[in-house]
Amino acid sequence: MQFVAYGVNHTTAPVDIRENIAFNPETLPDALVSLKSQPGVAEAVIVSTCNRTEIYCHIDEQSPVDIRQWLQQYHANDVALIDDYFYRHHNHDAIRHLLRVACGLDSMVLGEPQILGQIKTAYSDALNQQAVGKSLGRLFQHAFTVAKQVRTDTAIGNSPVSVAFAAVSLAKQIFSSLSESTALLIGAGETIELAARHLHDNGVGRIIIANRTIERAHNLAMQVDGYAINLSEMPAHLAEADIVISSTASQLPILGKGTVESALKQRKRRPIFMVDIAVPRDIEPEVGTLEDIYLYCVDDLHDIIEENLQSRRDAALQAEEIIDTQVEHFLSWLRTQDAVPVIKRLRENAEKHSAEVLEKAQKQLEQGVEPQQVVNELARTLTNKLLHEPSRQLRQSGSDVDNNLIEAARNLFNIKDV
Repeated sequence: MQFVAYGVNHTTAPVDIRENIAFNPETLPDALVSLKSQPGVAEAVIVSTCNRTEIYCHIDEQSPVDIRQWLQQYHANDVALIDDYFYRHHNHDAIRHLLRVACGLDSMVLGEPQILGQIKTAYSDALNQQAVGKSLGRLFQHAFTVAKQVRTDTAIGNSPVSVAFAAVSLAKQIFSSLSESTALLIGAGETIELAARHLHDNGVGRIIIANRTIERAHNLAMQVDGYAINLSEMPAHLAEADIVISSTASQLPILGKGTVESALKQRKRRPIFMVDIAVPRDIEPEVGTLEDIYLYCVDDLHDIIEENLQSRRDAALQAEEIIDTQVEHFLSWLRTQDAVPVIKRLRENAEKHSAEVLEKAQKQLEQGVEPQQVVNELARTLTNKLLHEPSRQLRQSGSDVDNNLIEAARNLFNIKDV
């Protein structure tokens, strides 16, 4: 049996290729059943996200299965057009690849944590379809443990590397407790949505979302326990905000110095932390000259992000060392599994011999034979039966030049001196 990993990701295939071979939640159960039914496929997990589609299998080494061909047939794709985009990993390399993916080392954003949750979901889906057994199940559980170790033992997840995350991290540095802070988010695009989620996850007290389209603002507000206002209402709510993050598509500033000065008077000089992510800028640069205003633009955040990326790169080197060690640990476990069938058969043989001599002893006792004689005979017979075949094999191996079997017997039975 061998492990294989087969797939594409954001570095090997453009989005149109990734779209053609992706699995959505509705089709994934059927795909797992179909893949598991292929000759030689003992276990299978399919990981499918916007940045990657990967198939992990435990297959018979003599299996005729062609994962590439199955994928082509399932999606009705021309394999000649997509084959160059795929990577294939076997055994040691497949194990190492899964561990790197789970730790975020193979992600578009180095060290991002979302991929681990996506892999756990993929594993759960495979379990639900009974597509995972002992070996692949153990590998994925090992990957989850290693990812946790990397998060704990390195700083790979400590430094924000997205604009939204960097903005929220700066806010946490300025305000001792976000639970007592109100955040005003201007816009409702992807960056604002990410900022809203980060703030919500960090326990911010209140979230106000201002947008030209009130319905879009309302939809986002519902997801983060906030409330929505129209962009025209924003000046009236500015004094409530301790944190302002803005990212709109406006060609002109929507927040001027005068409006901010009025809000500061109402706040009695309590500071406001502002992040202007928009290009062109949403907040007039002059606002940054006001006392009690901490204004950052997107370039300021990019400098922070670049520093943090370097920090993650350094942490990634530590993570790679952890992964190398953990790959060997998993391979050691695999090697122990080769002994399981032998141990099972050895015990079965021993139990068979025990049953035979015990039955004979019971008959002797029923016939009135002295118990001490029966016990002595039982011990002698059982010893002879258990050691007969090993002794024969060892005597026969005595003529071998290298005496490998004899040396193995010394180790197996912990024989120090002969």
